[in-house]
Amino acid sequence: MHGRRLPSALAACLLVLAGAAQAVEVGEVEIRGLDEAMTENVRVSLSLVDAAGKDVPGRRLGYMIREAEDQTREALEPFGYYSPDIQVEPRRGEGAVSVTITVDPGEPVRVRNSDIAIIGAGSDDRYLRQDLGAFAPSRGAVFDHSVYEASKARISRRLAERGYFDADFSARRVAVTRAERAADIELVWTSGERYDMGRIRFEQTPESIINDDLLEKLVYWNEGEYYHQGRLDRLRTSLMRLDYFSRIDISPQPENAGADRRVPVDVTLSPAKRKVQTAGISYGTDSGAGIRLGEERRYVNRRGHKALWQLDYAQRRKTLTLQYRIPAFAWLDGWYTVSLQGADEQTDYIDTRRIELVGSRSGQYNRNLNLIASMHVLRERWAYVEENGDDAPDVEPDYRYATFSYPSLRAEYVDVDDRIFPTRGIGGNIVLRGGVEGVGSDASFAQIHARASWYRGLGERNRLIVRGEFGHTYTNALVDMPPSLRFYAGGDRSIRGYDWREVGPRRGDFAVGAKNVVTGSVELEHYFENSFGVAGFVDSGSAFDGGGPDFHTGVGIGVRWRSPVGPLRFDVARGLDDPDSPFTLHLDIGSTF
Repeated sequence: MHGRRLPSALAACLLVLAGAAQAVEVGEVEIRGLDEAMTENVRVSLSLVDAAGKDVPGRRLGYMIREAEDQTREALEPFGYYSPDIQVEPRRGEGAVSVTITVDPGEPVRVRNSDIAIIGAGSDDRYLRQDLGAFAPSRGAVFDHSVYEASKARISRRLAERGYFDADFSARRVAVTRAERAADIELVWTSGERYDMGRIRFEQTPESIINDDLLEKLVYWNEGEYYHQGRLDRLRTSLMRLDYFSRIDISPQPENAGADRRVPVDVTLSPAKRKVQTAGISYGTDSGAGIRLGEERRYVNRRGHKALWQLDYAQRRKTLTLQYRIPAFAWLDGWYTVSLQGADEQTDYIDTRRIELVGSRSGQYNRNLNLIASMHVLRERWAYVEENGDDAPDVEPDYRYATFSYPSLRAEYVDVDDRIFPTRGIGGNIVLRGGVEGVGSDASFAQIHARASWYRGLGERNRLIVRGEFGHTYTNALVDMPPSLRFYAGGDRSIRGYDWREVGPRRGDFAVGAKNVVTGSVELEHYFENSFGVAGFVDSGSAFDGGGPDFHTGVGIGVRWRSPVGPLRFDVARGLDDPDSPFTLHLDIGSTF
């Protein structure tokens, strides 16, 4: 050990003797032989690095050089390296003294014995036993301090989450034997008794806008059942989904629990703005320029009813939507919804109007799965413009009419790490619907339509997205099916490189919709530090009736921006299979599941 210290100590003494009374500039400090994490920890621990570029007295510089070895050794201990070989070499040049620290970390200290336990009531908790089994570093692993502290904190936090508020350490010791490169861990918690859920009290400030008995229906546990933080997390999620409140504060108070160990919970709520008004402009190659107006009442009355209207008014496509929602908490968190929508579309190839009445019941089955059962009554009128001929613009179109009444079931599944910008997980939906001829419908049909998106982060700045879509209609009377119940392909969220509804069966130059649809997409994004990014993608698919799909493929590049409401995407794409346009532009915002 002393042999290794002699060169740096001698060099430091020579520096001091040469200029003890003179100021010396501290030059570059170079660290060799370590990985990035260890190098950074050594660097922030060295007083030499803090003084780099400054003039210091010679004696001060000598002291910092002598201390560099000990500071380096201490900086490596959190990584499990307790016996490194360290060489500190100062050198004078160009008016400054630079220092090179060369480190051979040697063999790390490994866990030899690990006594990790919980005694008391928590010893029988199977979830806590699982946490103990996953404690790291395990026997034989490198004794990394950060891993050890994270595991210790995780179990302490889990004890509190599961209601063991009296838990404390009865033993907490780590013994490191440098000569044997071994660490012995002894870590024991005394859990105490588990607490239970106490009374829950809602307070709305500065005014009460919703009846408390409605909010109390969201509390799915009974007073006296065991305490678990997850119950309160689920309550918070349910309250957020209501969108009545701008602030939700849920405060368990174990310190106020009585002899029965029941934890009271206070829920403080601040109302959100009652009206939400929206306005915007839009443009589509098919719809033309337009405006979008709307208003939502977050709460119509103290029973928590909601209402909204929304108007999309463009040159060739207009839609008016009216909706009324009533809380439905008897079975699952959700809503009874009645909506009425009217639409009018006058494009270069189709003249269609429809009105649709929908009644539905939604239910949040669990935190990942939402179910929606609905009943639809649809009346639609349509005609294809080219059927009348370009030379007879005043001739009344040969309209077709359809009436369909049918039930529908929709399942929405989202299991991702971040709903605004997911980097891991999967999301999607599946819709089943069908009608019977003579029972409110002009034709019998059954339909399935599924979409899914898979996300995977590749490093810190890359993201891979794989999407798929499948739809099929069982019917012998496709000609009687209105355009809104047919499948199409092409456009922003389908096959980029092709215009909206461009891919599929056509009448002349125009798509008429199909019985089936299959599309898929692979996209790779790379983001920079400023939240902007670039992307490359390949989309392929088809909308088709019989005889199998006629796949059309598009490729392209895009620009991305991580906005607060989700990624903003601007893409330029090229179709590879005879597209109508050599290039298409696509603008989209938000995550798609």
